[in-house]
Amino acid sequence: MANKLQTLHQVVDLIPKKGCTIAFGGMTLYRRPIMFALALLARYQREQTPDEMSLLCFTAGIESDLLVGAGMVSKVRSCYFGLEAFGLAPNFTSAAGDGTIEIIEETEASLACGIRAGMSNVGFLPSTAWQGTDLFMLRPDVKEVVDPYSGETLTAFPAITCDVAVIHALEADPDGNAMIGGNKGVDEELTLIADKVIITAERISPKLEKAQIVGPVVDAVVELPEGAWPSSCHPLYPLDGMAILEYTEKAGTDEYNHLITTWLKKCGLGNS
Repeated sequence: MANKLQTLHQVVDLIPKKGCTIAFGGMTLYRRPIMFALALLARYQREQTPDEMSLLCFTAGIESDLLVGAGMVSKVRSCYFGLEAFGLAPNFTSAAGDGTIEIIEETEASLACGIRAGMSNVGFLPSTAWQGTDLFMLRPDVKEVVDPYSGETLTAFPAITCDVAVIHALEADPDGNAMIGGNKGVDEELTLIADKVIITAERISPKLEKAQIVGPVVDAVVELPEGAWPSSCHPLYPLDGMAILEYTEKAGTDEYNHLITTWLKKCGLGNS
């Protein structure tokens, strides 16, 4: 297989300038591709692109909130957007309140079925989920179908795909094979519905003998030690609670821009 190693600046430039649907791997405050999101934000500060992005996350956290706060996001689909014990995701909460972003209502079932349909290359996946609820009023694009065998009414969840999936891994090799640990979320599935897959990894090894994400589905790999900070990357490092708390306190204040500048510099992106 070809060597897929690239720099952070190179992989950030893979994101289309407008209207990209991007999926972030990880789960809540674990193994989130935050340094990649910061690099994307730095690109936006330089070029005013990418914009009008759609975020696809099974759960969305700081990596997504950073982009919402920069005004880069027009649409969000996730069954949870928040910071766990640290409370609400401040930029998302503000944008949702003032109507500056579109929120596509999702549940665990709708995302799981939609992703499975995308993996199977079919238009929808039927399920008993949402039956008897008012969720159809919030999602007129979700239809009902009748099971031709039982006559039962089912929910037809439309297939979900994305332009780019970004997954932060514990370890990867130059061929794109990657280890993501025991809490995999839906990362493996995201790599199968994305047109392009970017792996950021804590370390690069010459060759992995075992991998949870396999090289043929990966387009680019970049080595980013502490690439998930301030979220955790167990067992390599815990979450930085003080940094997350400072983020929640300064979002929406005059100190927020200084905080973001500090984070960019910490990641070597201050003058990029």
